[in-house]
Amino acid sequence: MARPTLFYNAKIILKDTLTDGGVLVENGKIKAIIPTNQLSYLNKYEGYTLIDVNQQYLSPGFIDIHIHGGGGYDFMDGTEEAFIQIAKTHARFGTTSLVPTTLTTTTERLEETLRSYESAKQSFNDGANLLGIHLEGPYFAMSQRGAQDPRYIRNPDPDEYKALIANYKSIVRWSAAPELEGALAFGEYLVANDIIAAIAHTDAIYEDVEKAYQAGYKLMTHFYSAMSGVTRRHAFRYAGVVEAGYLIDDFDVELIADGVHLPNPLLKLIYKIKGPEKMVLITDAMRAAGTNDTKSILGSYDDGIEVLVEDGVAKLKDRTAFAGSVATADRLVRTMLALGDIPLVEIIRMITLNPARVMKVEQEKGSIDIGKDADIVVFDDNINIQCTMVKGKVVYERQIE
Repeated sequence: MARPTLFYNAKIILKDTLTDGGVLVENGKIKAIIPTNQLSYLNKYEGYTLIDVNQQYLSPGFIDIHIHGGGGYDFMDGTEEAFIQIAKTHARFGTTSLVPTTLTTTTERLEETLRSYESAKQSFNDGANLLGIHLEGPYFAMSQRGAQDPRYIRNPDPDEYKALIANYKSIVRWSAAPELEGALAFGEYLVANDIIAAIAHTDAIYEDVEKAYQAGYKLMTHFYSAMSGVTRRHAFRYAGVVEAGYLIDDFDVELIADGVHLPNPLLKLIYKIKGPEKMVLITDAMRAAGTNDTKSILGSYDDGIEVLVEDGVAKLKDRTAFAGSVATADRLVRTMLALGDIPLVEIIRMITLNPARVMKVEQEKGSIDIGKDADIVVFDDNINIQCTMVKGKVVYERQIE
């Protein structure tokens, strides 16, 4: 059994405030939050692993609920190694939990990826924790496909999705376009099976989204990206999915806060309307994240799409659409801080407690609280990651300066 660990001399980021002190970790859990004035005599912690945070930040670990790859791997590679290497890569940048995400593909390829997930989940404990699989597609609007492969886009198929859900309990969320034939029944079936229903790659109008909300859709996948805004049909204007996301308070919205997918004015607008409680920062990272590659593949090597990496983002070769981000979680926090008027505590909530709540793991993860998993990240003023701990085990560490 690992020795207990004491982080001390830290600026601890709690749910609503900052406090100075230390955090005691034992048996993979947070055992105590200790004020600075009770840490005067470190010799009483003989036998503990002591980590001097040197007045840097100690935060809950980052939780990325929408991620495709990194470190040269994609979950669609369909191998256990891909899951392991992606989890290790993103742990270096502060991610302690993630939700592997698929792309639009064949049923057979989805099953291959799901089997690989279950194999990796059983054998791996040396990087970010895996919270279950997110199926992004294949039930999308062709007009809003973005970088999703048009060969595989289709309407919800009850025989297909019921069999997948019955056979793979690792499916925890599924993104779809709610205006498609059968999409409302699909959403109801997801909710009945305790799977999160999310709206994505859609040309719906507000009225469609209202119906989807009643059917159980409560999350908007990469808000603004591949979704409709105000449109005109036969001279009449209709509010789109973006407007519905603002008007229906209960919707959580994912944000690819890499500074490219959403420019600063839109990030400020979302914060002004939705507030910090309903914003969830995601990377939507593809395989080039955490590398210096300028060319890459979105999806599997044998059936994916060639993309370019430039301007800090992945693009289709013809540059008509983005093809996922190359961001890591630390970059999301830096981007939000650069806006200048959002407190760090609120930003950290967007990448810790909010995603934990959305994924229904907030009793175990998402904040520095006694009894929760010891998923901890230490970073400096520039959000350079110094140490990442997952369930009490240090999985990444560099010299704290």
